[in-house]
Amino acid sequence: MRHVIALDVGGTGMKAALVAADGTLLHQDRRPTGRERGPQAVVEAILDFAADLRAHGRASYGQSAAAAGVVVPGIVDAEAGVAVYAANLGWQDLPLRDLLSKRLDGVPVALDHDVRAGGLAEGRIGAGDGADRFLFLPLGTGIAGAIGIEGRIEAGAHGYAGEIGHIVVRPGGRECGCGQRGCLEAYASAGAVSRSWAAASGDPAADAAACAQAVDAGDPAAAAVWQEAVDALADGLVTGLTLLDPRVLIVGGGLAESGDTLFGPLRAAVEARVTFQKLPLIVPAALGDTAGCLGAGLLAWDLISVEVSA
Repeated sequence: MRHVIALDVGGTGMKAALVAADGTLLHQDRRPTGRERGPQAVVEAILDFAADLRAHGRASYGQSAAAAGVVVPGIVDAEAGVAVYAANLGWQDLPLRDLLSKRLDGVPVALDHDVRAGGLAEGRIGAGDGADRFLFLPLGTGIAGAIGIEGRIEAGAHGYAGEIGHIVVRPGGRECGCGQRGCLEAYASAGAVSRSWAAASGDPAADAAACAQAVDAGDPAAAAVWQEAVDALADGLVTGLTLLDPRVLIVGGGLAESGDTLFGPLRAAVEARVTFQKLPLIVPAALGDTAGCLGAGLLAWDLISVEVSA
């Protein structure tokens, strides 16, 4: 069976798959990145993982992968095939596409950003399937975003498009890791909610999931923390939809796992803030933590299609 290799590299772990042309995950595997051993060890772990996946494909389907897609965090120059910077992985200006292609004996390789890849998958085969314009927003440790337009993800002139987490929603407010104050990420990410709830509850181990559970149980302190996050998120989203006019807004990540505890008040808060704007459909992401891997597979298949058409 014809297939491609898909690799989603995270800060601590890697998810991988062999992906058929219709998006079916033929084989899945996970491994640690080994980042405690240094940046070069992470690179070797990626290359070894890809080589093992190729061998598995040969043994199982009688042929090697037609292409590979790899997605990573940080700053990525997809056109040049370079992982420009990733603080959690310790690399800078890494020519990962060429290294991976060489390890795979010349197999074509696509490299891109993990959130953009997740957005691509959600837009084509997930919650945004059929939508011509969408915004994908995973709410995790931080907040990123992916802008979907006619089946592709808009990266921007310098690869930074979609960084909605760094829209300032509370001027002069909490310090953000980017150096600004009052960013959306500092108020509405799962990390921000975890910190706020740990402080409010007096439990250093309390996290966003525990806050959501406390909200459902009727805890007024939890409700206050949650509402602060929802209000900030709604303010950021209204800015985003004013600029982009998406048809669908797809929310994923840890906070989205709380279901209607998030989506009920969020839809109401966004609706209360819009004036002339068209209210998009606000939906939970459908692909969970497989989105990045599926997106990497789609990038690999797109690469083959481009080469064939050329």
